[in-house]
Amino acid sequence: MSNMSTNSTIDHCNTPNSFTYQIFSWVMVVEFVLGLPLNLSVLYVFIFRFKFWKNKSIFLFNIVVADFLLVACLPAKIYHYQHNQRRSNSTPVCKTLLFMLFLNRGASIAFLIVLSIDRYFNVVHLGRRNFVKILKKSPQISIIIWLFLLPLTIPTMLKTFECCNSHGRKIETQLHDVTDTLREVVFFSQIVIPFIILVYCTMRIVNRLRKKTVGEKAKLRRAMCVVTSVVVVFSICFLPCAIARAVLLSVRLQNLQEAEDLVVQVYDGLMVLSYMDCLLDPLVYCFCNSGFKDAYISTFCPGVLRQILLKTDFGLGTTTTITTTTTSATRNVSLPILEK
Repeated sequence: MSNMSTNSTIDHCNTPNSFTYQIFSWVMVVEFVLGLPLNLSVLYVFIFRFKFWKNKSIFLFNIVVADFLLVACLPAKIYHYQHNQRRSNSTPVCKTLLFMLFLNRGASIAFLIVLSIDRYFNVVHLGRRNFVKILKKSPQISIIIWLFLLPLTIPTMLKTFECCNSHGRKIETQLHDVTDTLREVVFFSQIVIPFIILVYCTMRIVNRLRKKTVGEKAKLRRAMCVVTSVVVVFSICFLPCAIARAVLLSVRLQNLQEAEDLVVQVYDGLMVLSYMDCLLDPLVYCFCNSGFKDAYISTFCPGVLRQILLKTDFGLGTTTTITTTTTSATRNVSLPILEK
């Protein structure tokens, strides 16, 4: 049997194991059921309670938007997996979903890394001019980042690959090969390069934390919480699927079909796990901005729990007590002094 025949019978959209993909679909159902109300509530707080444009949190808001768009893609993925399809048989639907996933993943990673770099400059290069702090005050910069990400999705929109997943198969044109290769380069670059930057920022902040005196460590601990939360998001959502993708390409190029059927399931499972990004990012919002944390708790938590959570510092800020004197009595007023 020729390579062309193999390509037509093997490189299709059907799932190699229907039971496995039924499980994947129900995992995504859980992610959608939890992610939709969570992201809607976060979106509500950012717009109506926290007013992000006044609190210099435009980058955080962009992460919220990216997460919400990702959640919106999950019903289509759930439908395909429950019908034993890895991808839609419809070319427009397949390419649209990949376009959305590439765009939202890239935006989420880009803004998370910008936040980590901002914390890095605030801690390691304190006193120097922080260009990130200047940029994050401008909504135009966020628009530019989104526009910059659009060209990176072009490989997913070109009609040069079967079932949106054909790298390593027999190719008909050089454009086909270049497009597939470019798509893989974009996929890995969006994860590997930001992770290297993140590790560097984390190491420098940890090193700075060790050298600081006790009185200066509160702000550094909060910065450490920020970069640590981003590391957690990367370690759970992005790195595993990137590693699995590299293994999948290696197996496919060696034409090991039985091994490929297994690795495909691992890769798709880790991609499903990566959608937890929309559930984990709210942790980053809380660590990045204690004002948002307080606004969210005040809006959605019941009375007793609200008081407990608002009194808990979580290492995100400091609380001081100010005593004021009136003509009738002396009263103590506790005012939270929180760094945004």
